[in-house]
Amino acid sequence: MTSVRPDDQPPELAELDLLDEIGPLGDCLADFEDGRINVFGGIPGERVVARIVRYRRRRKRMVSGLVHEVIEASPHRVPAPCQYFGACTGCQWQHVSYSHQLVLKRGYVERNVSEYPALSSSDIEPCIPAPSLYGYRNHARFTIRREGSPGFVNRITRRFVQTDECMLMAPGINRLADDLKGRAQETSQLSIRYGINTDDWLIQPKLKSKDIALESGQSHYTEELLGHTFRIASPSFFQVNTEQAERLAELVAETLELSGRESVVDAYAGVGTFAILLAGSAKRIITIEESAAAIRDAASNASGIENVEFIERKTEDVLDSMEARPDAVILDPPRSGCHPTVLEALIRLAPERTVYVSCDPEALARDLDVLVRGGFSIQSVRPIDMFPQTHHVETVALLGRI
Repeated sequence: MTSVRPDDQPPELAELDLLDEIGPLGDCLADFEDGRINVFGGIPGERVVARIVRYRRRRKRMVSGLVHEVIEASPHRVPAPCQYFGACTGCQWQHVSYSHQLVLKRGYVERNVSEYPALSSSDIEPCIPAPSLYGYRNHARFTIRREGSPGFVNRITRRFVQTDECMLMAPGINRLADDLKGRAQETSQLSIRYGINTDDWLIQPKLKSKDIALESGQSHYTEELLGHTFRIASPSFFQVNTEQAERLAELVAETLELSGRESVVDAYAGVGTFAILLAGSAKRIITIEESAAAIRDAASNASGIENVEFIERKTEDVLDSMEARPDAVILDPPRSGCHPTVLEALIRLAPERTVYVSCDPEALARDLDVLVRGGFSIQSVRPIDMFPQTHHVETVALLGRI
């Protein structure tokens, strides 16, 4: 049950000094009453007047702040271009200059890594910028209200914000959403996935209204990366930034420096992006993925590539029973990080090179600590910005054996 202050009551305001630290949701932090609260819309070091929002989540009392007025502005503050910024909390940092967004993202990775003594000497490289700051997302999840119009829900107030467009979405997604406006009453949630390089799309769920001319309910769509066509089923994971996904794949290849003689394990492989793009640089690639839909996609995507093997099982089960030592391992786990058994197996197998791709610096630091204490050394840590205007950051770490 969630409750917030009704609109007809005057807002509760408080003057706050924003701390230097960024919280895990991308908000600033500030001392307030007897604790510390998240404050949306600020920049570290600013003094602001914030609207205080008190609410309950999962029977727990919560307090957050929304910047109402800036008293002392950061030099990194810029006008947010989106008319919905603040009402919609999907973007956290439109008001932050892009150069400073990169500094904040590197700092967030560094702060998490530095919490572990075994990682204290690790050097965090500058964050690789994204070429497109808006219009990059290939996947949108909309909330649909009764009148059939798409929008998003503010994560603090839980209020619905109807939107005519989202500036982060690829133009093709905004076009499809506009075609569905006022016609999608039959569902409360709508997912649109779009092939930026193919103009292919997938809309779920299937919409049965005769007023909707668009095809929906597709089982999959296609996208192109670095000259390869990838089939992506509705349940399968795929990076939301197609343009930067190509740079990520190139970065993994550059980091591994394969010679063509190596045996490689691609763990948590999804639709096979890394394995397929690296197949020409390795002797053999073993691809591990527990999702049946994703492994079917991967096998289809690798049609004609003979040195890629697919295993549909949990990564921890496969690595735990693996006896032959691979030359290199790619880890690209979900946000929660690697299963402890995966880390134990890696320590036992001791591959020469391990590349860990992570979307959560906290989970990455936790897992790197285990691996370093188990005999690995960190050779590089490179953040890459897959999500401009948000606090999210991808990180590519290279580990070797001591």
